[in-house]
Amino acid sequence: MGRKKRILIYDTTLRDGTQAEDISLSVLDKVTIAKKLDEFGIHYIEGGYPGSNPKDREFFKIAADMEWKNAKICAFGMTRRVGKAVEDDANIRMMKNSKAPVITIVGKSWDFHVTTALRTTLEENLKAVYESIAYLKEFCEEIIFDAEHFFDGYKRNPSYALEVLKAAEEAGSHCIVLCDTNGGTLPSEISKIVRQVKKKVKVPLGIHCHNDSEVAVANSLAAVEAGCVHVQGTINGYGERCGNANLVSIIPNLTLKMGYETIPQENMEKLTEVSRFVSEIANVGHFKRQPYTGHAAFAHKGGMHVSAIRRHPGTYEHIEP
Repeated sequence: MGRKKRILIYDTTLRDGTQAEDISLSVLDKVTIAKKLDEFGIHYIEGGYPGSNPKDREFFKIAADMEWKNAKICAFGMTRRVGKAVEDDANIRMMKNSKAPVITIVGKSWDFHVTTALRTTLEENLKAVYESIAYLKEFCEEIIFDAEHFFDGYKRNPSYALEVLKAAEEAGSHCIVLCDTNGGTLPSEISKIVRQVKKKVKVPLGIHCHNDSEVAVANSLAAVEAGCVHVQGTINGYGERCGNANLVSIIPNLTLKMGYETIPQENMEKLTEVSRFVSEIANVGHFKRQPYTGHAAFAHKGGMHVSAIRRHPGTYEHIEP
């Protein structure tokens, strides 16, 4: 039997997770969570956005002097500003100075966002993507491109969305992540689009989903089945609006049900511990009905259910707790 296909897990709890309206983490909180995730076996930990606030810059200073057993620390930021030389852009400079081994750059891939949010031309956006990646790749071990609003952009203007990916690929991106930023895409669409993109892009593909339609986990799994090898999400699904794809569900589904290699198999039993640890540090009540790790995940009340469970747990449990 061949080796299981490896799926890289990228945690953005410390950045995207903190965009949830009820979550604010101190530098110590972020360092504490990062160490726990590293011990758990997460491959990438996005520490924050050094260009946005002093707290995140402090995190990267501390992280640079720490030893990481499993994880690579990632600094996040945007492509250079419109009309700005890449070497003169303050945000680009902060990413460069973070000393993070991995830099993740987010850029627009939806033409509507380019002309409406950035208020620039489609060509200028392509230049910003290319120049930002080409410049920053000289200052890190690995560079990842997050194609923001990719699925919305692809559905409306596929040729331009693909041009953005090609610019990132040609500039030297090691992985291109397709983002469902508004969280409105369904699993069938994700699967179809990822398969189409995989034929056009040579570098490894990743997926980043939001949960506004309550299918972020399903979308992430569909993307992996269609060819993505890198999955982004947060612990307990924390994130802006309705949250991000929940790694607490994604990791066991990929590992135990779909047969992929993710975190070390022996660490799977720590999933509940990690889930509750992060909720405690974030000062957010742990979701009682969260699959796999909630207090009610394997609780039984109905008489017929309890009777059957006593005879054999498999009658009403999808997996061994």
